[in-house]
Amino acid sequence: MGILAIESCLPPIPLLVSQRQRLAALRTACSPPSVNQATARLHPSFPSLSSYRAPNGSRARTKGLSSVYLPGWWKTPHPSAPLRNRLPIDPVAHRTIAFTGGPSRTPMINTHLVPEVLPNLPPQSLMESTYSPLKKRVRAALIEDWSRVFPSRAYYHHPPALHPRPFMGLAKCIAGWIHQMRAGKSYLAAHPSWRAPEADTSCPRCSLEPESFEHAILTCPSRHGARACLLPGITDVGHEAPL
Repeated sequence: MGILAIESCLPPIPLLVSQRQRLAALRTACSPPSVNQATARLHPSFPSLSSYRAPNGSRARTKGLSSVYLPGWWKTPHPSAPLRNRLPIDPVAHRTIAFTGGPSRTPMINTHLVPEVLPNLPPQSLMESTYSPLKKRVRAALIEDWSRVFPSRAYYHHPPALHPRPFMGLAKCIAGWIHQMRAGKSYLAAHPSWRAPEADTSCPRCSLEPESFEHAILTCPSRHGARACLLPGITDVGHEAPL
């Protein structure tokens, strides 16, 4: 099932939910505080390019909470106190610490929504070019977690991906064959079968070697004519080969 998920480019739901939460937290942390009410509620230690903060932001939102309220300091790791002892926005914003690379790298997107342009702000193009790599780091973290939490079988060498494979635009039958070969469950005798994993792996045409990719495409004597006609000069069918 893990191989099928990678072949279909569909991340497991828990990892996809975590990625969506990280992107939402990043979008909140990088919004102008004077526009986004959630950003305006962040602790004053939050490294915003704007000094604006909601009036009595911490005090008003902590009414009814325990007297041991702990603010979510931006420059320190996520506190281990219960959620009821922090503003709800604090743990959300702290999801971005692992991707911002430090407080000084937090950009501010959509500054055109700010009623009054703040002085000494970096150009919007610069902040957008800084924000885009942050989103790429979140996507890279999804791929990394996918490989670590849901590892595939040892014989499957293709890493997880979020975009459809180029060959998935081919006819359904052809794309299905390619998926089967990539997953190591194709018609080749050397590929393990779901029904008969201990079956004979010898090439049914020549019986000289196991019917692997290399043998079937490059060395099987029975396919010499087709190989010379269709695949001249092909010497490698590895995972990084052009073929």
